[in-house]
Amino acid sequence: MKRIFTSFLLTVSIAGAAIAQDIQNNPGSNHGNKFEQLGTILSTPNEQRTASGAPGAKYWQQRADYNIKCELDEKNLKLTGTETITYFNNSPDPLTYIWLQLDENEHSSLRNSGYQTSSTMPRATTTQNVDKTEVRAGDYDNGLGDVITRLVDATGKKLNYTINKTMMRVDLPAPLKPGAQFVFTVDWNYKISDRMTVGGRGGYEYFPEDGNYLFTMTQWYPRLCVYSDFQGWQNHQFTGRGEFALTFGNFRVQMTVPADHVIGGTGECINYAAVLSPAKLARYNKAKTSATPIEVVTLAEAKAAEKAPSTAKKTWVFQANNVRDFAWGSSRKFVWDAMGTKVGGRNVMAMSYYGKEAYNLYSKYSTRLVAHTIKTYSDFSIPYPYPVAQSVEASNGMEYPMICFNYGRTEKDGTYSESTKNGMIGVIIHEVGHNFFPMIVNSDERQWTWMDEGLNSFVEYLTEELWDNKFPSKKGAAYTIVDYMKLPKDELEPVMTNSENIVRFGPNAYSKPATALNILRESIMGRKLFDYAFKEYARRWAFKHPTPADLFRTMEDASGEDLDWFWRGWFYGTDPVDISLDSVKYAKADVNAKVPDMRPRNAPKVTPPQVNAFEDISKVRNRTDKNIKFQTDRDTATQDFYWKYDRSLVKVDTAKFEKMVKAMPAPEPFVEPLNDADKAKYDDKYFYEINVSNKGGLVMPVIVEFTYKDGSKWVDRIPVQIWRLNEKHASKFYILDKEVASIKLDPMRETADIDETNNYWGKAPEKSKFQLFKQKMNGPVRGQSSGLNPMQVSASK
Repeated sequence: MKRIFTSFLLTVSIAGAAIAQDIQNNPGSNHGNKFEQLGTILSTPNEQRTASGAPGAKYWQQRADYNIKCELDEKNLKLTGTETITYFNNSPDPLTYIWLQLDENEHSSLRNSGYQTSSTMPRATTTQNVDKTEVRAGDYDNGLGDVITRLVDATGKKLNYTINKTMMRVDLPAPLKPGAQFVFTVDWNYKISDRMTVGGRGGYEYFPEDGNYLFTMTQWYPRLCVYSDFQGWQNHQFTGRGEFALTFGNFRVQMTVPADHVIGGTGECINYAAVLSPAKLARYNKAKTSATPIEVVTLAEAKAAEKAPSTAKKTWVFQANNVRDFAWGSSRKFVWDAMGTKVGGRNVMAMSYYGKEAYNLYSKYSTRLVAHTIKTYSDFSIPYPYPVAQSVEASNGMEYPMICFNYGRTEKDGTYSESTKNGMIGVIIHEVGHNFFPMIVNSDERQWTWMDEGLNSFVEYLTEELWDNKFPSKKGAAYTIVDYMKLPKDELEPVMTNSENIVRFGPNAYSKPATALNILRESIMGRKLFDYAFKEYARRWAFKHPTPADLFRTMEDASGEDLDWFWRGWFYGTDPVDISLDSVKYAKADVNAKVPDMRPRNAPKVTPPQVNAFEDISKVRNRTDKNIKFQTDRDTATQDFYWKYDRSLVKVDTAKFEKMVKAMPAPEPFVEPLNDADKAKYDDKYFYEINVSNKGGLVMPVIVEFTYKDGSKWVDRIPVQIWRLNEKHASKFYILDKEVASIKLDPMRETADIDETNNYWGKAPEKSKFQLFKQKMNGPVRGQSSGLNPMQVSASK
């Protein structure tokens, strides 16, 4: 069969227009756009979702319970399973079919989503990259993806189904009525892919040095799509980017694996006594009340297992309630440590699984980071509700309920670079934090990545800041998004854009919304108002399916702040922040000024009658209508001088009028000279007028720092509403007690201003330089420390 090769270098193009646009209500004007309400841009409130942002009285959501049995065939790299699903129709709609996700089909050459982006031929590449991106003509089947072997209802009757790429429609034998449930069983299997070459979130990693595997079993079972009040069936195919929209339910999962494997999974293992030795079980029980991590499986035990693989099997049984998904990791390479941590009055088991390659990092940090993360996120949202939280080192970065897969490996000598350590800290906090967003506050990641990644990146930033005050956070602080915001408009799209249509995915879906929320907290609302409203959003939508409108409305409802201008600018638009300090006027008061001459400069003149210059048709017709009589004709007492003057019934002697004007005395002045006390008070005042312009287009508060000639400083925070009547230009008048040496806008870099060169009046700081280099391609395994590091240098002394 003819083989066609495509390049591994992809030029990403926009796959579709942005979903949400920054609608201008008053185009062409300098006002009436940025501060208009979102109005019909947001979904219409109803009985399911209220105008306050809270779930309505008739809010509903579906439920799916799973009973799964599976077996991992390590020798043949295959997973075989059977699952019985109980689907509860809590909607008001009768359903004639249901949709399941077959996300493993992402790896199939026949049944993947079919999405492609532009690609170009490289000047040079590697065989690994060629094999990774190879495409064959015709109906070539690479053998990957889900194989459905049986689909029956509760009575064993065969069900009809249709597979469309990464989704499967199951046709119901009869409509599933509101309030009813449907039970069916599906048997399946698939070849486990090499995650390190094929890519993706799940699969295996092979370690040639010891001949063992590390399995990350994710998106591994057919699972229900979400059927919701706001979109019906979630029908976006899985392309590998936009993640998951899932239904809550209860899981019972039995996993049969090699007997020497250790499993970490969603929920609690309910048969540790059957799968752990007495010594390991005793360590686990001790860890429940330990303040520091205890190794349930030690490094020595993991190394010994690597050298003598078992051919026997064991079955681990896990139970997880009220979760939206289930994932697990399995390997004989795992060191496993754990400790109990108190969160919201309950004991949560914080645990980590990692190979010897990550031991010196993970044994010191991972479980402590898990505990720190669930505690901190609980403070900013809701108390962590689950019994366990786990981190697995797998050269990865992906999240699931109660378990996540992260990276961070050392050199062979056990040392590591600071960047590897910080990267590991950041990814563990981020992925553990996903337990809250979207595992609990269950947004649709397939449609709105930012509601998952952006909100989580924001709280990740808060958590990193509380881990170490010197931690080098990569997103959250306003200045970190500047380079993205200043890109040309054809490289940008609104945050409110479907996941698959974003060119620069990381900055758009992660960094920009995280930065926006941090700016909202620190520089617009203040921490107290913001934190209360954000917690209210988490409380309202915990274990539910929120939409962007629910977040926007709740933040306003719980804070008393009109933030439509903020959502419009940061989430619906692509304009950057660029506020320019255009000019400064300076003055001193003339305390010895003479009282002005108050004589009139222009003598009054006789004013003509104040009647309309044109007699309109209504006046003419009213006057000729014999049935109409005007009130001033009815009541002659109303006919004063001007009634007659307007009708030329009286005349004004112009000469006499002018003579009377000349004889008028000069008016009394309404001001008088300052006394000595006033002179002393106001002679020390300094008057300034600053003029600013909005060059970027995104309205923001104007933060002005005055540096006085004595070296002291004062910061004025002008609220964003100063732009409401003119969105392009604004000015403010100041009366100060000291003379100003310089003025600077946004001194703490709070607003993500993309051009700081126009932020100064007076002496600007000297420009600094930085070195610029081109990065080499094909680096080490993700999260793998490489090269000489300070730890090695220190150890060599």
